[in-house]
Amino acid sequence: MAGAEAGGGNLAVLDALDSARTQMYHMKAIVIAGMGFFTDAYDLFCISTVSKLLGRLYYPYENMDYAKLEDSKPGTLPMSINNMVIGVALVGTLMGQLVFGYFGDKLGRKRVYGITLVLMAACAIASGLSFGSSARAVIGTLCFFRFWLGFGIGGDYPLSATIMSEYSNKKTRGAFIAAVFAMQGVGIIFAGLVSMIVSGLLLHYNHAPSFWEAITNDPNHDPVASAQKPAADYMWRIVLMIGALPALATFYWRMKMPETARYTALIEGNAKQAASDMEKVMDVEIQAEQDKLARYKAANDYPLLSAEFARRHGMHLIGTATTWFLLDIAFYSQNLTQKDIFPAMKLTSAAKDVNALTEVFQISKAMFLVALLGTFPGYWVTVALIDKMGRYLIQLLGFFMMSGFMLIMGVMYENLKEHNHAIFALLYALTFFFANFGPNSTTFVLPAELFPTRVRSTCHAISAASGKAGAIVAAYGVQNLTLKGDVKYIRKALIILSITNMLGFFFTFLVPETMGRSLEEISGEDGNNAGTGPAAPAGGPGMGAADVSRDDKMPVSSTEWQSSMHA
Repeated sequence: MAGAEAGGGNLAVLDALDSARTQMYHMKAIVIAGMGFFTDAYDLFCISTVSKLLGRLYYPYENMDYAKLEDSKPGTLPMSINNMVIGVALVGTLMGQLVFGYFGDKLGRKRVYGITLVLMAACAIASGLSFGSSARAVIGTLCFFRFWLGFGIGGDYPLSATIMSEYSNKKTRGAFIAAVFAMQGVGIIFAGLVSMIVSGLLLHYNHAPSFWEAITNDPNHDPVASAQKPAADYMWRIVLMIGALPALATFYWRMKMPETARYTALIEGNAKQAASDMEKVMDVEIQAEQDKLARYKAANDYPLLSAEFARRHGMHLIGTATTWFLLDIAFYSQNLTQKDIFPAMKLTSAAKDVNALTEVFQISKAMFLVALLGTFPGYWVTVALIDKMGRYLIQLLGFFMMSGFMLIMGVMYENLKEHNHAIFALLYALTFFFANFGPNSTTFVLPAELFPTRVRSTCHAISAASGKAGAIVAAYGVQNLTLKGDVKYIRKALIILSITNMLGFFFTFLVPETMGRSLEEISGEDGNNAGTGPAAPAGGPGMGAADVSRDDKMPVSSTEWQSSMHA
């Protein structure tokens, strides 16, 4: 083939990685990278369990109506402050993704991988130590450290995905990357579980009246007796600081991981070192082929901001960025507004009927149950099926099902809330299931496979940052609709999210299937795919039937691809 001649065949070290049997080092890499995602998810989602508590502690009179006492509600964070507390870590995450993603390509994956973990651990601890003489000072300090916590979390996205994709064999690469991301589900479960345990223990030793009892029994109608100070103040700080533990536990092993062979060979130009590194950690014998590197580098020496990248991968980057953006609007809206929808499913009591720690306990328990029964299974079904069904089909199915379930919940919200609690709970859980057995997993996997080694981390970072932009829309936009729990606005939010998911369904058609191929074949780095890309003419140099179908804006289905593999 002409492409093979131009590319000179694949490097032995890369062929060895693609064909290596699954072994202990793969499992170790999944755990090391996955614990970063456990920490990421825990830190980002634990704030949902305590945000109402912060309102009771620091803004206790925000919703008091002394003229009509029965209309009073427990204190909540003012809308602008609530958006800041929830959203500031997401802003930090977006910026961290872009910065660390860029340096992951320029300096190497390993060199910046440990920095993200140190930053996460230090800022998780500092978040819990947010002190001040006023509510504004405490919340301001908390937001400062959560921004930098998010900055570290952001770096973990492109680096973990890129490292895992470059270590993996092509047969199980999708499952390995998805398994790293699936630790996000475990982190969400633990965010609920830890909050539930800590609040439950403190509640056992700190009895207090409900909000309504406090304001009716106090001659000045002061609700502070239901806030359970100082125990409640300790509670949220402990929960935030526990997020540092898994990051610290894996720091040593993360530092011991060698640089990926693909980066060492294709970017640093050292095939001998790449072969040596992989032989130390994997049970394979690899030949160093320094002479082939010049041809590889010549065939792929184009920057991100170039006409050649736009021709080969421009539409792919648009596809990964838009689908992740649209997905995260819906996904983070679900997680951020759980505390508002839980009462409708009778998982939590009315806020005025409980004290501060009881409210946290109920929200945490509800979050734990929804994550365990709805969120967690979807991640691992993806791990089991992604290398059988393919990324493309799973993403289409997930977006479509999420859109349908959210539309039903939006249209029938009042009926479900009042008369069909079990159906409401089922629809809500299924929406989470198909988010994770769907685009929440595949939007993470695909950018780690589609792009060339020299810009893989950066392109994943751009896609992930686009997703976090969607999460910020959820935190600052959708959250405004649901903060007060108004039925009309929750209905409106759900219908908007249904439309958002359907847009994600259609933008998925810009993304090709990657299952069963090496990273170099997918990206064109091996010289056999030089004419690919949506802008290239069908049947261009080196393109087979599967490539024409894949890159003519209509990716092959997993069945077609498997057929082409065995033709």
